[in-house]
Amino acid sequence: MEQWILTIVTFLPVVGILLLLPISKTNPNLIRGTALIISVLTFLFSLYLYFNFDSNTGDFQFVINIPWIQSLGISYFMGIDGISLFLILLTTFLTAVCILSSWTAITEKVKGFMISMLLLETGMIGVFVALDLFLFYVFWEAMLIPMYFLIGMWGGPRRIYATFKFVLFTMFGSLLMLVAIIALYFLYHSYTGVYTFSLLEMYKLVLPYGAQFWLFYAFALAFAIKVPLFPFHTWLPDAHVEAPTAGSVILAGVLLKMGTYGFLRFCLPLFPEAYQSAIPLISILALIGIIYGAMVSMMQKDVKSLVAYSSVSHLGFVMLGLFALNVEAVEGGILQMINHGISTGALFLLVGMIYERRHTRLIDDYGGVAKVMPIFAAFFMIIALSSIGLPGTNGFVGEFLIILGTFKSNIVYAVLAASGVILAAIYMLWMYQRVFFGKVSNPANEKLIDLNLREKLILVPLVILVFWIGLYPKPYLSKMEKSVETLFEFVDKKGQAYENFPEGTVISESYNVKQYSLK
Repeated sequence: MEQWILTIVTFLPVVGILLLLPISKTNPNLIRGTALIISVLTFLFSLYLYFNFDSNTGDFQFVINIPWIQSLGISYFMGIDGISLFLILLTTFLTAVCILSSWTAITEKVKGFMISMLLLETGMIGVFVALDLFLFYVFWEAMLIPMYFLIGMWGGPRRIYATFKFVLFTMFGSLLMLVAIIALYFLYHSYTGVYTFSLLEMYKLVLPYGAQFWLFYAFALAFAIKVPLFPFHTWLPDAHVEAPTAGSVILAGVLLKMGTYGFLRFCLPLFPEAYQSAIPLISILALIGIIYGAMVSMMQKDVKSLVAYSSVSHLGFVMLGLFALNVEAVEGGILQMINHGISTGALFLLVGMIYERRHTRLIDDYGGVAKVMPIFAAFFMIIALSSIGLPGTNGFVGEFLIILGTFKSNIVYAVLAASGVILAAIYMLWMYQRVFFGKVSNPANEKLIDLNLREKLILVPLVILVFWIGLYPKPYLSKMEKSVETLFEFVDKKGQAYENFPEGTVISESYNVKQYSLK
């Protein structure tokens, strides 16, 4: 079971697609129910990873490594550590939530929508478990196809423009990353005489700084576009606003984290010297993103657009943490990836719920909503407070660790980042006050109906996570702590190798994996 669990979690949604194919499109509820059952089963299987994960080691776990295309050195190589564990859980959880939330929102081409959601889930999980660069790239590109259809077929009026922009940005970054992967492949062969796409073997490369520089920025640009890091963020607001609610939740909750994950999994261990030299540039861009995203959010008239720009600000915090290069900040960055997926995903769900009732997202069209939808207003308040990082909620823990870690590395960066927390409180509470308080001035708002049972079932688990992580983050931090420490230990060893070995060699030190040692 343990050897095959990652395969089951990754490809169970594909089994779901095969089950959906023979179902008639005239039976949409059966299609929805089948997709929901498969997504819930995938989530339950992913919980096996959590409960059987060994927190006392930073090694890769649940590893499977089977030769695939031996002549090219390509393997079916999968494994996870504490960095990827919660991203997989977030993916499987949010996919199930999105399918349930789309029950009434998606009424046309239901089968196509559910197939796209399940295919997207496989692509996203694959990105987080792949330890073979070829396999990683296949999953990275595969998730682009269903996302293209989700926005392009079920999106808003400007969906074609938003889809084109999303694909254009992503493909540009992906092509650069593909060139870098091929370059690494041939560099490894030139040093060892062996062809392999194994990421853990690539980790051993001691590359000249010039090669590191170009390869780092090829990977970094692909990941920065996906995050998105300022100034590569311009595709995100359009994609969010035009995407259906489920598309926005998955985009904010998981897809953006593929970029931040990429920096930790690839850029830091593969190119540590180039990574360190990029700290000032990336940190400044992250800070600009934090402040710029918050200030632009203040000027939005559309609630969904406001939440979209807030993502630029929140992901700026994550990037700042990842480039502070200490354990506290990186752990905070990883936790904030999860927090952002929960809180911003919930905000998009809430916006989608009220949009189903009023078919408008303009702030000025609301007012006094708390009087007619008190339960909805309470849920929205909790999630909004978690988004701005109120103590006791999940957002506080991640931002606190990031600012604490950044303070250790650069006080000025930490002070500037802290201003982003204040700005977040301003735009989020301003929006809440305009939408929920005051008189019910618009007659259409008087007819609004409060949340139904299905919508409450969707939101309650998210609120539980908000307070669980906020009040007791230990179960989350303890799972990732050893993996982060192991990453830094390896980077330190590689730094010593640059002093003791000539550049252009391969060191013996690398990560261990259970039942698969590279030493």
